[in-house]
Order: sequence, then C-alpha cells, then structure tokens
Amino acid sequence: MKFIVGKKLNMTQLWSENGKRLSVSAVLAGPCFITQIKTKDTDGYDAVQIGFEEVKETRFTKPEKGHLKKSGKYLRTTVEFRLKGRSIEEKLKVGEQISATIFQENDRVSVQSISKGKGFQGVVRRHGFSGAPATHGHKDQLRMPGSIGATNPQRVTKGRRMAGRMGNDTVTVQNLKIIKVDGENNVLYVKGAIPGARGAIVKIKSV
Repeated sequence: MKFIVGKKLNMTQLWSENGKRLSVSAVLAGPCFITQIKTKDTDGYDAVQIGFEEVKETRFTKPEKGHLKKSGKYLRTTVEFRLKGRSIEEKLKVGEQISATIFQENDRVSVQSISKGKGFQGVVRRHGFSGAPATHGHKDQLRMPGSIGATNPQRVTKGRRMAGRMGNDTVTVQNLKIIKVDGENNVLYVKGAIPGARGAIVKIKSV
C-alpha cells in the first residue's frame, strides 16, 4: 500500500491530452519520514507512523524529542497508517524518506482530512430542510424545524435532525485519481475536490 501525508494547497485546473479541462486539488505531499513502526507483537496491531514538515527542535517537549530522535528529524505532524497482514519490519525502516514520487499518474487513492468548520447552523442549511410556507400564519417560522418530539415517548428521540455545529469533521473521499505528479516540488494533483481548507493536513493512501 502506498501512503503519504501532505498539506492542501489550493484548487486549480489542468488540461488533458485531448484538451479537456480538469479541476484538480494540489497537495504538497512530503517529503515525509518514518518515525515509528508498530507491530502486532509490541503494539497489538501493524502500523506505520510517518511525520511531515520539519521544524526546529525547540518546538517540542522532551518526550516528543525522544520519540522523534530515532528518525533523525523533528517533524510537526505525525500520522499513522494501519497495515493489515503485512510483514513491515523487513520492508520499512525508521528514518526512511517517503516522497510524492511513490505515486504515479492515474493511481487511485483515498484522501482524508478535516472538513471546513461552518459554525452553528440551522436545519435548512445543515440537513436540507425545505422550511415552512412563507404565508398563512407562518410568521417568523420560515426556517423552523417543526415538531421535534412525539406524544407517546414524551421525549426527543435519538438521532433527530436538528440545528447544531456543522463541519469540522473527519471526511474521507475514496477512489480519486491522481492526474499529475510533480516530483521536483513534491506536489500531487488529485482530480476533483478534497475535504479541508487551505493548509489542512491531508492523508493520502492507495485504494
């Protein structure tokens, strides 16, 4: 399985060989470094932890420095990828570098990030409710949710769609295609939109 961590840059457009315009998301992917290898014997499961974006050593606490010292790099963000049923200790080493060139054009990937936070929203925007009629006695109730409970249980049932905080959730978009790999600048161009604001940390792995 191929995997990497990056930072969302922006959305832009590229053109295919037949002149078709493609909307793509640019991701600064790597260089990343392996900071820890977890195995079923020591941790209960198989996984690889990689770090992204090297910063000054003074930004870390002593425990963090001790953890990152093995990789030889002090990295701002560390992310874990689970690997099931693979012998990873022999293939991967702590401190090994992973760059954007691990992927190729037309590779299918899943992208995970934290979506944009939209604050406290009503039911019309949050859940797509149509609202109430604008006339016939419905004063100031155009965007109201309506009844939220039933007579029999005399309480609001679990899962009722109501107003509340919207966005700022972990979102995964699967089966996206990589259109272009810029190995010199470590930039991946992924077809379509991906979750998150500019500068958001993005996890990319092969499908």
